[in-house]
Amino acid sequence: MDTNPKKRKADGDARHEEANKKYKHGKKNWGAPPNMAADRGLQPGDMGVWATCALKKEAPSIADLRDLFQEYTSQLYGDGQTDVTAEEQGSDDDGGDIESAIQKEIDGIRKPAKDPYFRNAQIGTACLIFLKARKPVEPVSFVEKICQDVANGKTIARCNFVKRLTPIEAMDKASDRGLENVARQVIAPHFHGPDRAGKKFAIRVSIRNNKQFTRDGVIQTVAAVVGQGHKVDLSNYDLLILVEIYQNMIGMSVVGPDFEKLKRFNLAELRDASRREENVTTKKKDKSAQASEPATSSKTAEETSEA
Repeated sequence: MDTNPKKRKADGDARHEEANKKYKHGKKNWGAPPNMAADRGLQPGDMGVWATCALKKEAPSIADLRDLFQEYTSQLYGDGQTDVTAEEQGSDDDGGDIESAIQKEIDGIRKPAKDPYFRNAQIGTACLIFLKARKPVEPVSFVEKICQDVANGKTIARCNFVKRLTPIEAMDKASDRGLENVARQVIAPHFHGPDRAGKKFAIRVSIRNNKQFTRDGVIQTVAAVVGQGHKVDLSNYDLLILVEIYQNMIGMSVVGPDFEKLKRFNLAELRDASRREENVTTKKKDKSAQASEPATSSKTAEETSEA
């Protein structure tokens, strides 16, 4: 039996340190934004929206996007909550039965809600966020709607650290087969069929934390899936194919010709442009008002002199 007090103390300290590590590893992320359900990492079949943000501002950006996306999903698709029937709601005139009222409140708390339209995927990368979407959300039209509203001067609460939004219609493993699969799935509705001929298109590739793919190789594969009967036009395209490769996942979407006009879906740039335009308009109005004042005064003086 070891009676060395220093050794016993060292063993105790080691056990204490190991326990602390396990405790910290198992702690919940109390700093995560509320009401934005967190999901596992990216998976084949996912769709949603990539978002870039300022460094070390991922958590507030997720919270801001949660509020923004909830506002738009409510407008476009409803609130996404379980419908409550009249029977479930009951009546306020139950004769004052306290037990019934308490039970009704408990049932209301227990009643499950539908899955949220968006879930934050835990990717653990600085300045990068992915919000998974579920049907009936259509990522491209959803992002275009938000950006068009901002371009038209709509004021968005917060989102001060959010930069670019990139919609993703489909996702698969970042492999040659995965690239072809997701390309066929996304491209076919836009380029294939008798009424889809003669499209001008461009391809834009973004690769993050992946050394398997090259930009030129991805473009060749995607262009082959587009097929014959279409023309590459980098500046005056009808459709732009966005390819986003992140680590071991690849996502894709097809957007319209307003992509550049909408600042490549960069919320920060859209807001700045809207503010500049508003300032220019205000200055023009001020100058117009100032220019009209002397003429009005001169005319008034002339009329007074003639009188």
